[in-house]
Amino acid sequence: MTTETPSRREQNKAATRESIIGAGLSLATARGLGGFTVEELADAAGVSRRTFFNYFSSVEEAIAAPTFGFLDTALGKLTSRPADEALLDSALHVLTGLADNDLIAPMAQSFLLAVGHDPVTRYQLQAFDECGEKIAAAIRAREPALGDLYVAALSASVIACGKSALEVWLAERSGDLSPSSLARLRTLLREAITHLRAGFAMP
Repeated sequence: MTTETPSRREQNKAATRESIIGAGLSLATARGLGGFTVEELADAAGVSRRTFFNYFSSVEEAIAAPTFGFLDTALGKLTSRPADEALLDSALHVLTGLADNDLIAPMAQSFLLAVGHDPVTRYQLQAFDECGEKIAAAIRAREPALGDLYVAALSASVIACGKSALEVWLAERSGDLSPSSLARLRTLLREAITHLRAGFAMP
């Protein structure tokens, strides 16, 4: 499968988006959510207030954005796997290949910042819900004869495994975002899908 090279305009837009997200995560980590304004975030990102709102509707949405980004990247890799490969085998291949801390670290940091902060949590739940719908669509595209209940239950189970891995990681590692901690998170994600793949047989 060939992929088109993004245009310069698309690259610039992606860079601006990442700059806003990075500035938001840094400010939220240093000051806490609610400890800074949109104007301060925009200034830290080197953009105008108007530009900020071209990308995000609120600070909370910007803080939750890495979760959308991680899930969309994982889903893109999932849909590019061979069509005759079992879905959960594909999921394991994808999670095994997601070794880039530049991708998983912002998502993990966003998850940490959302704890106890309902507005960000709501955006993250929206990201998981949207990803679940896309996984369901991917399952139907591969296996159109599957019933609605099977598709809905499987896609929801995959998402639940991801959430559970994040929650266990948080309980184990608290606010640790070191490379070893992120490696543990990747391991937990793979283990959760492995349990699902095995039908949750007793380990």
